[in-house]
Amino acid sequence: MTERSTTDVAPESVGITAGAEPTSDKARSLGSDAWEKLRRQPIFWISSILILIMVTMAIAPQLFTFFSPEPDPYLADQNRIREKPGPTAWFGRDGQGFDVYARTIYGARASILVGVLATAFTLVLGSVIGIFAGFYGKWLDAVLSRLGDIFFAVPLLLGGILILYTFPSDFTTPYLLVVGKVVVALGILGWPRIARIMRASVLQVKPQDYVQAARALGASPGRIISGHVLPNAFAPVIVVATIDLGVFIATEATLSFLGIGLQPPTVSWGVMISAASALGMLRAAPHMLLFPSLFLSVTVLAFIMLGDAVRDAFDPKSR
Repeated sequence: MTERSTTDVAPESVGITAGAEPTSDKARSLGSDAWEKLRRQPIFWISSILILIMVTMAIAPQLFTFFSPEPDPYLADQNRIREKPGPTAWFGRDGQGFDVYARTIYGARASILVGVLATAFTLVLGSVIGIFAGFYGKWLDAVLSRLGDIFFAVPLLLGGILILYTFPSDFTTPYLLVVGKVVVALGILGWPRIARIMRASVLQVKPQDYVQAARALGASPGRIISGHVLPNAFAPVIVVATIDLGVFIATEATLSFLGIGLQPPTVSWGVMISAASALGMLRAAPHMLLFPSLFLSVTVLAFIMLGDAVRDAFDPKSR
């Protein structure tokens, strides 16, 4: 029997096409899988477009008021108090003669600024505390967890009322200081939720083989946290932070409605809703309440929808 040489074997017999490179599936990361799922969700695109419009409104309100007859949100016409919506004032005028359309557009800046800064505050503080508690464990975990329980036991709105009532603002308080007080009040009370989620994510990541291999190779704790633990534990925190951003915007509006959040002459949706809810205003000029409430509701809903879409994209059970 003649032994057949390996050079006589046809390429097709081993599953390789002549002139073609062997193909292999590319490894895909969690982020790329999540993006592929997000881009197919209409809710993600709808919420993203709404958020983009609101953020643009906050950054450059002039883009939305340059064609308005009287775009100045601080110009009051006492002769046109509570004027109904019309060609000269699209959203009407409030009880002091201010253009409701202009103030609604400019009010997005303060409301969204508070939401973004409060979210960043809680994201940084809660992530740091959660990482240290989950990674080092032992007595540090116990102390940080009990500290978080103390703040977590205080309701966000009630705690914000107590803090801002203790450190009130008035007409002479600078704009950034007024915003800063609200941000700090929301951030101090909002970080435990982020810390808990980050701690749970770290506890899931820490036993993984790549973390143990890095530890065995002599990597420092800081390098392990920054290079292995944080990138793989951060996704759930981002999801919750996105939802919390909408919650913080709504909470700021509630505090301003109660008269202890942002204060005039600062223009925000909460301040406008508070002014529109005065005795007799709701029946005499319902447009004062309608438009800022509508913009506030759409913004909060957009952030919550975005958070839900991101959560579903990163959820391994949906894969």
